[in-house]
Amino acid sequence: MHARRLLTGLVPLMLITTAACGEDGSATSTSDSGKKLDKVTLTLNWYPYGEHAPFYYGKQQKIFEKHGIDLTIRAGQGSQKTVQATAAGQSDFGWADTPALLAGVDQGMKVKSLGVFLQTTPASVQFFDAQGIKAPADLKGKTIAGTAGDALSKTFPIFLKKNGLAESDVQVQNTDPAGKIAAVISGKTDALLGYASDQGPTMRNKARKDVGYLRFSEHGLNFYSNGLIAGPKSLAGDAKADVAQRMVRAVSESWAAAEKAPEPAVAAMHGASEQLPPQEVLSEQFKTTLSLLHTDATEGKAPGVNTEADWKQTIDVFAEAGMVRSPKDVSEYWDAGTALKG
Repeated sequence: MHARRLLTGLVPLMLITTAACGEDGSATSTSDSGKKLDKVTLTLNWYPYGEHAPFYYGKQQKIFEKHGIDLTIRAGQGSQKTVQATAAGQSDFGWADTPALLAGVDQGMKVKSLGVFLQTTPASVQFFDAQGIKAPADLKGKTIAGTAGDALSKTFPIFLKKNGLAESDVQVQNTDPAGKIAAVISGKTDALLGYASDQGPTMRNKARKDVGYLRFSEHGLNFYSNGLIAGPKSLAGDAKADVAQRMVRAVSESWAAAEKAPEPAVAAMHGASEQLPPQEVLSEQFKTTLSLLHTDATEGKAPGVNTEADWKQTIDVFAEAGMVRSPKDVSEYWDAGTALKG
C-alpha cells in the first residue's frame, strides 16, 4: 500500500520549484495556435498510477489548453504532503484524499476542495480468492495487514461494527504501507486493508492469483476519496478564481473524456514516470476507478459535482473515527462557489 494514504503526523514540506511569474503573480505561455495560456501546476497524491489517466489524457487531447491552461503534472509523495504543499502555495492545485484534506483543515491549513471526483470510497479488505472470504462475517479469526493511524485503519472498526463484528474478532497486524502486499503474498497475513483501485491490481499482477474484495461502500460505509484541492494562492482575487474555475471545468471534462475512452486514456500515461505500473495493472486500476465516480445523489451528473449531504456524511464518518477533532461546516472544506454546479 502506498504511503500516500498515511494521515498521522505532519512532516516538513518539500520545496516545489514554481514557474517564473509576471508582475501580477501569474505565469503564462502561448500555445502553438497563438492562444495565451495560464501556467498551472497540479501535484498528484502519489507517483502516477491508473487513477491519474484522465489528467494525462486531458493534456494529450488539449482539453486543458481549450480552457486556457498550460498544465504541468507533478508526482506526489502522499496525500498529506500534497495537502500541505497546496495550502502553502507550493503547488497551484493538488489531487488528494479527502480524509487528508479534512485532517489538514482540522490542523489549521488553509486549503479547500474544488470537487471530489472519487465519491465512492475504494477502501476495502483485499485477499486472494483461495481464502474463501465472501462476506464480512468470514473475516472472523483472520489476520489483516493494516497501518496504524491511516484512514483505512481508523475507519475499519466502523466497518466491522456496521457488519456485526467486534474489533476483537479480527487481528490487525501493524504493517509498513509498502509491506502490505508482501505480507499477503507470503502468507503472513490473510488479507490487507487497501484501495480497490490501487493495491488489488498490483497484488494480482505480482502473484498471478485472483484477488477478492470486501468493499466498505458495499457493506454499509461510504465516504469521499480523491479530489481536486486548492489553497489561498489559487483562490484569492477574481483573476485567480477565474483560473480555478477553468481548471475545475477542464478536469471534469478530462475525466468525462477518459471515461468514454479508457484504453486511449491509459495509453496517454506512457512515459509519465519511471515507476509507472505495467500496462495491465494501469488498465485494471483505471477500470476500477471509473466505478467510484458517483454516489446515488450525483449519478448522471458531470464528474466532480458534489452535494452538501455527501460532504456531511464524510465529515461525520471521520469525526466518528477520531480523525476530525473539531468538525466544521461543509463550507470550511468545500468551495462550492468555484466547484461545478449540479
